Amino acid sequence: MSGAVNAVEDNPAEIPDYPMTRAAECPFDPPPTLKALQQECPMARVRLWDGSTPWLVTRYADQRAVLANRKVSAEMDRPGYPRQAPGNGTLSFIGMDDPEHARLRRMVSAAFSVKRVAAMRPAVQKIVDEAIDTMLAGPTPVDLVEAFALPVPSLVICDLLDVPYDDHDFFQSITRTLVNRGSTPEQRGAAHGQLAGYLDALVGAKLANRGDDLLSGLAARIEAGELTRQDATAMAVLLLIAGHETTANMIALSTIALLEHPDQLDILRETDDPKVVAGAVEELLRYLNITHGGRRRVALEDIEVAGQHIPAGTGLIMPNDVGNRDPEAFADPDRLDIRREARHHVAFGFGVHQCLGQPLARMELQVVYSTLYRRIPTLRLAVEREQLRFKTDGFVYGVYELPVTW
Repeated sequence: MSGAVNAVEDNPAEIPDYPMTRAAECPFDPPPTLKALQQECPMARVRLWDGSTPWLVTRYADQRAVLANRKVSAEMDRPGYPRQAPGNGTLSFIGMDDPEHARLRRMVSAAFSVKRVAAMRPAVQKIVDEAIDTMLAGPTPVDLVEAFALPVPSLVICDLLDVPYDDHDFFQSITRTLVNRGSTPEQRGAAHGQLAGYLDALVGAKLANRGDDLLSGLAARIEAGELTRQDATAMAVLLLIAGHETTANMIALSTIALLEHPDQLDILRETDDPKVVAGAVEELLRYLNITHGGRRRVALEDIEVAGQHIPAGTGLIMPNDVGNRDPEAFADPDRLDIRREARHHVAFGFGVHQCLGQPLARMELQVVYSTLYRRIPTLRLAVEREQLRFKTDGFVYGVYELPVTW
């Protein structure tokens, strides 16, 4: 390992670019270069869009160690932080360190508690069933992204926040700009400004007339002097984007993966055991990894990772897609096995910044996996898989359209 690292350090021209390209024939797998680094050079320098060369941490145990280390920072404005793209600024508390991160996160954490999410399950089941009813009543083929994968989590997060679903075309379009790596800083800034303005108006309406929803809860915090209106709006932006974009892509990718693994799909179709369904969710989260730009940090002081000295001010990237394929953590990691015990994956991150909305995402996916494939048992792709357009240009991985029939 040290020889490979030294070779790269001695010859900066050999430093690979990041993010890396997936193999077209293996769209669910991490890029081959990334897998090779994990095996041969688990701590390696990579080159980002701005010419900076942070360290790439590819092994599961090392990733968790870094993400749990209080000597690294998630603050995107710190010098040395490995930004994903130009103009990719701080997005509320996920780009902050404690104690401010913890203070803001606590203000919305109750809405995503296991108990609160469990109480939402009947409403989510109704949303899923109605979306399937609509698909079954219409013509085929149908785009599963447009007809099901995107509306379901959008309706759920709109209900939680009390954002009008009638505005979904607006906020989904804005989100596409924000999560596209190719968007210019100007485009990203304009899109963020539009969405922030929209949500700020909704927060303002809640200040005048509160209800029993998450935006009303933020309005109450503003009135109590615990939160600024600007911070409340920033939190609303984060929750609306994260609440629909990630789960939508997960539903679509999961469907493709399961159709390509009919033995695994049969298990889901035939089981009545909620534990089997819950296990399938964890394994598909591990296997697919829709957040494929890596968790990013910057060292606050000199640290050591996997025997490598990391000076203060140095960026670190933990690509969860390859971390979740580490054979030291998951036996036969490139095999999809929904009966595997996979809950220790890092798809939601690790440590204090672990995804706030993971209970909601898990529940939504459980409802989808236990319903969609049983109600439409002959579901299949309406095109060859090679014709699908995968989102290789974004911060969130998925497909742009998913034509299906039955």
